[in-house]
Amino acid sequence: MCSNDSTKPDQQPEYASFQDAAEFHGHVCIGLSSGYQVAIAAMKALGVTRPHDEELVAIAETDACGVDAIQVVTGCTAGKGNLIIHDYGKHVFTFYCRESGKAVRAMTCLEEFMPRDPEAEGLRTRVFSGKATEEEKARFHAMTENASKAILDAPPEKVVKLEFIQMEPPKKARIFTSIPCGCCGEMVADAKTREHEGKRICMPCFLKLNQ
Repeated sequence: MCSNDSTKPDQQPEYASFQDAAEFHGHVCIGLSSGYQVAIAAMKALGVTRPHDEELVAIAETDACGVDAIQVVTGCTAGKGNLIIHDYGKHVFTFYCRESGKAVRAMTCLEEFMPRDPEAEGLRTRVFSGKATEEEKARFHAMTENASKAILDAPPEKVVKLEFIQMEPPKKARIFTSIPCGCCGEMVADAKTREHEGKRICMPCFLKLNQ
């Protein structure tokens, strides 16, 4: 349900734990921590609980780590079609509740938690280039985990800037009929095919034939 009808007035709704998000994502990082704060802050602002289907929609302006926290906490997932990703490289997320018609835009404010530390920047470069020693890797991961913890421990308003906005309801997920590709024979959603010499073929085959 995209509402808190099942929650008693003196109770707080239960959210997935950060540990749940970390296990899903595979590691702890600043992006995951900020995404976790964003998800809970947005759900509280909209007065919603984790939906069973598409009642709540999330629109992410990044495809980075925070998206995994959004999926675990809000139930907005790529598979259900209620997670929409526009990769603009911005840690900004919009949430829309179909039941109330309310929408909130959440932007992360991490400057305080991510100072321009020359040591951290140098370690980051060495770690991601594969040149870091084991000691440097341990130092970098410790710094990352400390920053992540600081984000989780901070008041939500220090991490997330929320703004209620007006928007049109996002389109609901579409269900397509699967047909065999006229070239490779593999099943493909009919709406995702292209026509070639009178046959409906999948996009990989279409691209190969038109190289």
